Amino acid sequence: MQTGIGEPRLGIEGSVGRYQLRARLGQGGFGEVFEAWDAQLQRSVALKRLRGPAGLIGAERLMAEARLAASLRHRAFVHIYTLEEQDAVQSIVMELVQGDTVRASADARPLAAASALDIVGQVAAAMAEAHASGLVHGDLKPSNLMLEPGGQVRILDFGLARQIDPLATQSLQPGDQEGTIAYMAPERLQGAAPDQASDIYALGIILYELLTGARPFASLRGQALALAQLHSSSEQWPFPAAMPMPLRALVLAMTAREPARRLPDMRAVQAAIGGLAGAPPGPPLPPLLAARRGAAPRGWLRRARLPLAMAAGALLCAAAVLLWLPADWRTRDWAPYSEARAMQAGLDGLRRSDRDGALEAALAQFERVLEHQPRHAGAAAGASIAHSLRYIGDGRDEAWRIKAEASAQLALQEDEQLALAHAARAWAAALRGDTGAALAAAQRALALDPGELFALQIKISVLQRLQRYDEAGQTIAEALARHPRERLFSDLLGTQAFQRGQYAEAERAFRSSLAQEPDAVFAYANLSAALLRQDRSDEALQVLQQGLQVRASGILYSNLGTTLFARGDYVGAAAAYQRAVSAARGGPNDFLRWANLADALRWIPGRQQASRQAYRRAVDLLAPMLERRKDDAAFLSRMGLYVAHLESPRAALDWVARAVAAAPDSPDVRFRAAVASELAGARAAAIGHLLRARELGYPARLIETEPDLVALRRDPHTTAVPPSTKETTP
Repeated sequence: MQTGIGEPRLGIEGSVGRYQLRARLGQGGFGEVFEAWDAQLQRSVALKRLRGPAGLIGAERLMAEARLAASLRHRAFVHIYTLEEQDAVQSIVMELVQGDTVRASADARPLAAASALDIVGQVAAAMAEAHASGLVHGDLKPSNLMLEPGGQVRILDFGLARQIDPLATQSLQPGDQEGTIAYMAPERLQGAAPDQASDIYALGIILYELLTGARPFASLRGQALALAQLHSSSEQWPFPAAMPMPLRALVLAMTAREPARRLPDMRAVQAAIGGLAGAPPGPPLPPLLAARRGAAPRGWLRRARLPLAMAAGALLCAAAVLLWLPADWRTRDWAPYSEARAMQAGLDGLRRSDRDGALEAALAQFERVLEHQPRHAGAAAGASIAHSLRYIGDGRDEAWRIKAEASAQLALQEDEQLALAHAARAWAAALRGDTGAALAAAQRALALDPGELFALQIKISVLQRLQRYDEAGQTIAEALARHPRERLFSDLLGTQAFQRGQYAEAERAFRSSLAQEPDAVFAYANLSAALLRQDRSDEALQVLQQGLQVRASGILYSNLGTTLFARGDYVGAAAAYQRAVSAARGGPNDFLRWANLADALRWIPGRQQASRQAYRRAVDLLAPMLERRKDDAAFLSRMGLYVAHLESPRAALDWVARAVAAAPDSPDVRFRAAVASELAGARAAAIGHLLRARELGYPARLIETEPDLVALRRDPHTTAVPPSTKETTP
């Protein structure tokens, strides 16, 4: 297996198990690849060492996926021999393939149509077998396809990318600027899981690149590329004038924006390619007909059938018009399009982002404007904020953050005098942890429009994160003077009081927010958190049930779990947390919810292994966020706590020390430090953190119900116990 042409083959010393490393062939999205010698079987193999410790990848899941991939019998798939683990690092041992990648072979020049179709046809044949077995690749791209000297195509990294690095297909790092995002279907950029349709889309882009010599949007990089992929259609891509129309129709049929309009499966792709082999240029096959569900027509536009095709062309096109009208075309609202109304509807949706479907509706309005004017700065800015809100809600999908960044860049490129564009930049900067850039962008937006709602909102949030409470309070007062009926600022007022341990004041603010917007689930969640901190769990449960009657939400289930945990109902808490992390009702990418689930599972007999897996998932999700926000005391203290549960005491104490140094007067940080220190065996430090947490106002009831601190509560040096590690979200 070779990763690319022109890379130096570096001599390597060392071994993994019985495999002697000989040369580094290169590195991929989730590991380094070496040529190695199998001393036992006397053969050369390829060995991929995976990034990250074995525990974070999940040996059982990786082994199961490897077994599925190894079960594929088509010769195109690289054979997997075994998995090895050494020094807590996992390695995959596989067949060593000789040849070049398709990317290196094409070398940015168009291939002859016959060669391009041959390559894509081989991949389609192999993927048809995989799809029939219920497996998808999820990361098809030219650098994952090898060409052996005899022209046989081999498929690399099948079935492993999704287990090893679920975000691999969203990589926008400098070293992977032309990576897999360029081959992602629009629904993948919106957070959908890979499936057969997205594999077909990726293969369609590969075919386009082989035929034209360049992928779509070849000049774009990073977030700009993501945005272009999301808001474009393959019908807008440039095609060479000399390209036969049937070839163009095939590309369009494989890369239709809507999955249902693509060729239905890889066998249909095979059939279409078989029909095109040797076909002369002819009249275009209607792209929409090419994407019909069902078997693809064989013998496309062969010479003997050309007269018939030409005679029937007008009839087919007329049929296509009727067939492909939207299903709701008779009942659809055909009111005249208004840019101003669409923008206002989108901004109203952002203000009510925690209402059911509000963000989706807002984004649809902004996309409608962008369809009419692709360079509309206001719509791009609104879409950016929608993506940011989607990320911090139940989603926590990295793809949303990437799209927020890209849309903000586009908005500012089009109009740097637009306040909303600077507000969008502030939100995107805050999500990547750059608080300085976020405040600067928010301030610029407010200089252009002192009442800009979303700039005020993000400025206050960042100031609160930095514990600059006096400035945040002043900004809240100014915001309420300009927007007296805007409940967002009541929420922020309550959040600030909550963070400072002023729970009665927080309750008043959250009740005010709820009175202004009775359908806002965040207000129910916030109010329940404030009530729990005042040892009023019965009322907290009542408020949460009222919220769930409005709408099922991950944040409500999460706070429900925390309230039940505080009452000693660990089974009920675990059930609530399971819903909070579910894809259907909650947010599977929220580290805090996984940690809370892990806490509850620890106290249920027989669920300890599941608890450890949930802690690992929490660590896995938190780690990249800490990379962006290295000095965030809340993140640091939580990482210390989770690592302590995974029995890494030295690392846990290091994380805790950094957290306390960053926020010595935070009651939440101190209580997490106390629990982590106790778990790490540092009783004296735990008592010190505990006493400080009590001084700072952490609730005595939550301290007394923390099961990890039973022994500490009996210590004669303390008269109370550290707070619960379960987090409510205000």
